[in-house]
Amino acid sequence: MATEVSCCDLADERTATLAAPSLDESAERLTRVFDLVGRRPGGWARKEAGTGYPQRMIRRALWQGLVAGTVGGVVMTLGEKIEQAVTGRPDSHVPARVLQRLAGLPERPGAQQPPVNWAMHYGQAALLGVLRSIMAQAGLRGPLASAKFTVVRLTNDQILENATGVGAPPSTWPRGEIVLDVLHKAVYAFTTGAVADALADRGGPGPGQEHAALRPGRRPDVGPLPRRDAHGR
Repeated sequence: MATEVSCCDLADERTATLAAPSLDESAERLTRVFDLVGRRPGGWARKEAGTGYPQRMIRRALWQGLVAGTVGGVVMTLGEKIEQAVTGRPDSHVPARVLQRLAGLPERPGAQQPPVNWAMHYGQAALLGVLRSIMAQAGLRGPLASAKFTVVRLTNDQILENATGVGAPPSTWPRGEIVLDVLHKAVYAFTTGAVADALADRGGPGPGQEHAALRPGRRPDVGPLPRRDAHGR
């Protein structure tokens, strides 16, 4: 039996067809187009998707961050040795003393055993590198992200040193020591950031970068990415 269609129904259908899509719908359609051709804005390949994607991102951030943080720690140490050769500043045993109190190890006066000093020095550098790698995986890359990470590194040091009673607030330090501490931690942060960003680039852009690529420039009216392209659930 044929179905009758009124003129009003046809008019409503035409009106719905001609209605302008919302910004969220436009973003979704643009994403589908790039899905079909297998590419995204900026020439990046589409990332792997699926329910296990957030877990894979975390696994990548772990090993990439440990590598990046270790490289940053090595470069920072080389810079410190060059600076000590010029200024005559002695080695710092603060890392060892902090680790002894955090882990409940016996303390000893004077110079500390190098392995304990190195364990805290490089262990802290490697572990904090994971945070910088998570930033890179999310799409926070480049010098600005590394500048933010410099503050994180300095803050981490001061929390541990002051909480254990080994250190004192930087406001009580000689100005020269503050300058050197910021300089060396910046070397660590920017080196770690460069390695973390380079490793993350191999997997394509992070969700934040993909969001920015939808409509380049400073815009207040761009909807979020589809959930399947982000790191959430």
